Amino acid sequence: MNAAIASAPISEQLLTRFDVSGPRYTSYPTADRFVEAFSADDYTQALQQRRSGAAALALPLSLYVHIPFCESLCYYCACNKIITKHHDKAATYLRYLTREVELHTKLMGTGQSVSQLHLGGGSPTFLSDAELRELMAMLRRNFSFAAGGEYSIEVDPRTVDASRLDTLAELGFNRLSFGVQDFDPAVQKAVHRVQPAEQVFALVDAARARGFESINVDLIYGLPRQSPESFDRTLAQVNALRPDRIALYAYAHLPERFKPQRRIATVELPGAASKVSMLAHSLASFMGAGYVYVGMDHFALPDDSLAIAKRQGRLHRNFQGYSTQPDCDLIALGVSAIGRIGATYSQNAKTLEEYYDYLDQGRFPIVRGMAVTRDDLVRRAVIMALMCQGQLQFESINLAYLLDFKTYFAAELNTLRGLEEQGLVTLDDNGIQVTSQGWFFVRAVAMVFDRYLQIDRTRARFSKII
Repeated sequence: MNAAIASAPISEQLLTRFDVSGPRYTSYPTADRFVEAFSADDYTQALQQRRSGAAALALPLSLYVHIPFCESLCYYCACNKIITKHHDKAATYLRYLTREVELHTKLMGTGQSVSQLHLGGGSPTFLSDAELRELMAMLRRNFSFAAGGEYSIEVDPRTVDASRLDTLAELGFNRLSFGVQDFDPAVQKAVHRVQPAEQVFALVDAARARGFESINVDLIYGLPRQSPESFDRTLAQVNALRPDRIALYAYAHLPERFKPQRRIATVELPGAASKVSMLAHSLASFMGAGYVYVGMDHFALPDDSLAIAKRQGRLHRNFQGYSTQPDCDLIALGVSAIGRIGATYSQNAKTLEEYYDYLDQGRFPIVRGMAVTRDDLVRRAVIMALMCQGQLQFESINLAYLLDFKTYFAAELNTLRGLEEQGLVTLDDNGIQVTSQGWFFVRAVAMVFDRYLQIDRTRARFSKII
């Protein structure tokens, strides 16, 4: 199946047919289902249960640290960020991050094994070298970082030079993600993120020279002043840059929800047909250049660990997207960060004021979350199998959850018959197989098993599934 995925043609007509909105399934249930009734007390209980259970010994942790600060505003951005040139705010933030970590270690003990760390934002490279050293030293005092783990950081190319890359390598980061979005100067100006292509090429060359294991580049299609022709030029430049991984996202223009997007002139946005054309060209361009289509928005070179995990059926999915790391608990630190402990999800306060206030009280800054039900667990297993392996054996679910798949999911299997007729899946007595063509629309397949989405299709607002 994987070889077919790597070379399968995809038509603009099919892309247009599935140009609908849907969850990205970095979790199930999705974050829009979290409730405020889930409190810091519930989170404390989940941590206590982890410490007393076998999982604490068997499973390493994943850490996510949210650094919300940016020096300038990118108009397309829908992230939780704080625009400021006052770098003294970072010192205060680091003190509160330390308090939050200490609340965790008070319950769990120090030295818990960590196999995955991701610094996101905002712009983590807003922090100075000294502040990054302080942050990493604090984390290493409290956790034990496993050899061979994935330790990544999001990098704003405008805030980094070769000497800063030396610092990141020294601190143990082995993966970098550069926010590029588009190389076209007119598009960069329209979204208020000007960074010459030469600067990015020089940084990637410098990162390779320093031995970083994997370099990712983020791109966005559907931005103002983009056209299929202009984006073709960016695609050619990215192929010349040849990063280990590429993340390609569709821009969702929601100015009523995200204030920065109100600065984008709607008339400058490409139409739906142009967006579909850009996506089709991207798929053809990257796979023609030898990239493996890992799934959804992700591409990787064949020798990258993500592509290898895909081939070997070891792909996993968490709040950062596809991962090679096994399914594990995620401790999320910082304002608005989302984590998972056991059968619970939780999210921190979304403003600095509220985040600081909770920690001043000596409490976890949890403002919402949920404890998942047995039905949630069953459906999560099904959705993640489809999203990560592209196939599901009924027997595996029957044995793990003591149910009869065909009876439990009779309605869903009936719905899948329609997707089978369209060539996205094949069904037999033993299971479900996503086809090479269907892999490009795997979110549509997963959505069939989303009970919340079936109950209420109007509550959530999601990005387009392609």
